[in-house]
Amino acid sequence: MPSTRDTSGTFTLPPEQIDHLLTGCCSDPFAILGRHNDGAVDIIRVFYPHAARVRLIMERPRSGPIERPMRQVDDTGIFIGTIRKGAPYRLRVTWADATEETSDPYSFCSLLPEEELVAFGEGRHFHADRLLGAHPATLDHIAGVRFAVWAPNARRVSVIGDFNIWDGRRHPMRLRHTAGVWELFLPGLAAGARYKFEIMTHDGTILAQKADPFAHRTELPPATASIVASDKPFAWTDKAWMTARAQHYAPAQAPLSIYEVHPPSWRRPQGNVDRIATWQDLTRDLIPYVVENGFTHIELLPIMEYPFGGSWGYQSLALFAPTARHGSPEDFAAFINACHLAGIGVILDWVPAHFPNDVHGLACFDGTALFEHADPREGMHRDWNTLIYNFGRCEVRSFLISSALMWCERFHVDGLRVDAVASMLYRDYSRQDGDWLPNVHGGRENLEAVSFLREMTDTLARHVPDVLVIAEESTAWPGVTHATSEGGLGFSFKWNMGWMHDTLQFVQRDPLWRGYHLSEILFGMHYGFSERFILPLSHDEVTHGKGSLLARMPGDFWQQHANLRAYFAFMWTQPGKKLLFMGGEIAQALEWNHDGEIDWATLSDPFKAGVQRLVRDLNHVLRSHTALHELDCDPQGFCWLIGDDVTNVVFAWSRFATDGPPVVVIWNATPVVHHDYRVGLPTGGYWHEILNTDAEIYGGSNVGNGGGVVARDEPAHNCAWSADLVLPPLSVIILSPACTVS
Repeated sequence: MPSTRDTSGTFTLPPEQIDHLLTGCCSDPFAILGRHNDGAVDIIRVFYPHAARVRLIMERPRSGPIERPMRQVDDTGIFIGTIRKGAPYRLRVTWADATEETSDPYSFCSLLPEEELVAFGEGRHFHADRLLGAHPATLDHIAGVRFAVWAPNARRVSVIGDFNIWDGRRHPMRLRHTAGVWELFLPGLAAGARYKFEIMTHDGTILAQKADPFAHRTELPPATASIVASDKPFAWTDKAWMTARAQHYAPAQAPLSIYEVHPPSWRRPQGNVDRIATWQDLTRDLIPYVVENGFTHIELLPIMEYPFGGSWGYQSLALFAPTARHGSPEDFAAFINACHLAGIGVILDWVPAHFPNDVHGLACFDGTALFEHADPREGMHRDWNTLIYNFGRCEVRSFLISSALMWCERFHVDGLRVDAVASMLYRDYSRQDGDWLPNVHGGRENLEAVSFLREMTDTLARHVPDVLVIAEESTAWPGVTHATSEGGLGFSFKWNMGWMHDTLQFVQRDPLWRGYHLSEILFGMHYGFSERFILPLSHDEVTHGKGSLLARMPGDFWQQHANLRAYFAFMWTQPGKKLLFMGGEIAQALEWNHDGEIDWATLSDPFKAGVQRLVRDLNHVLRSHTALHELDCDPQGFCWLIGDDVTNVVFAWSRFATDGPPVVVIWNATPVVHHDYRVGLPTGGYWHEILNTDAEIYGGSNVGNGGGVVARDEPAHNCAWSADLVLPPLSVIILSPACTVS
């Protein structure tokens, strides 16, 4: 292509630069486009393929603007014109069917502060979503959107969207070499615009269009575009909640009863399986339900945007955007605000361990292994066919920690439950010999992941110290909930997967044989205070062919419900915070189906309604009796009274408070009624039977102790007092010197 002279007659545009623009290979568009000084005039070059004509509108300080046409270079879409040096200008672009007036994207200087780019590159920027992504902004009194994306190994990156008919040649970005970040300001755009990034690799390959890793809003799947989100603050009215949370943060001593929810399948609007509840629906229905049933928190399975519904959100791709399945980010914030006004905390499942390999996502983002490891022995989860984040890369750490912090700060969430921590800690997790790489010391520990987790929990502790950080960690890694200064990982709590496995195994046994397996109940207390634990009966226990909790109980219909009631009462009175997955509270018979909903119709069955009432009363008892929560993480708060009755399979234990009455719990794990069963009690006087899982209101046989018993001065079970009790079949009774109305 021949060289072309511009209208000044003194400036030449080299043919290779024209060719780079036309072919979309231009890695430095600001060297060609925009304003370039030539003495007393500035030369303006713009690129509008398929435009009929372009005119320059030059502002003049003492008179109105003037227009002059720009000359097109051959038929290339490149237009050239001149204006007075330094004069402000706009563009009027005429298309075949419309005319638009706009400012020139290539007339703006660098956008991002150098010091922030350096911090991001060094892994010290923990609000990276404010630096990168798409943000409405006003520059030089001109409104538009500022785009920025990390792609250090790309040859060219362009913003594409409806605004440029998804043509990657139209808006190539400027590379900031400091951090490998590309930036561009597009005047005239606003919140709501759809966009992606078109990335050319160094060998000239155009990758599949990439969604923005830092997007605050996305399209409704299966569509995959990012959407420019409003940066306006949400309309919060939860100041009282947030202030109280900050002033009274003592989670280890507080009653914590968590209702785990998969939002799409909790309740379908009008029972239509093809519909998904909106945040407004969940505000109307879920929040009152949780309040009525006495839970303190809702835990949502991941709501960060995810492409595949069958992953339940655990294959997240947009770690800064709430899924569009339930509405807008503003709708989600309003849901959290409503939870707080109702006295309910919100915990989000968050997945920093791995991500799916969808082509529009993070995988091979700029043509190289950027967010992930290049070697599949480090970078791929075989079980889930997902990619593992490169925790040793500074920018990836900034990305992940910024995500965690954003949910806490921008959306006021009260806790993050970090998924799959065990898979992060070990390089050989679920791998065969030869399919993993040892660390620098030759060991199996993932030192980079350990360092990341400590930095993440420390960062959250500095910025949002009153937010819970919970680990799903299924191994014996030491010090998960210990302070990082003591060599721990710094989490607030850890799921007690061992407790869940052992106790479920016990209650699934025929009562005839339970006496031979008391250790499955007792063993948990050997390590029960080594960490701050949450006792989880989570979604993982009612899927993948395991059946529902009820279906795993032995015996006939009555015995199954009795066993489940007793198991719930055992869980609620053991040391540790509580978590129950939706459907468990109504003794759902069928395994959870993420494409369906909870079997609400069965609540007409008095046995189902009885279990629901029991869970509600257990939550009430948990809150009202300090002994059942204050010393959950302190061995001074618990004592076994009976743990060796192989014949009768009866357990008994005491719970204590720092300054309050104790509680004694007795579990008869057989279908046989025991009369005059002697149990030691820590104090004398009258002991109220504050809860009996065999009560008729719960679906039981109504065997009990007539409301309470009197402790007599006869030692038993290392106590100075004792009482003879009637123990109902397959039941738990809870006794306390202090009576509360359930």
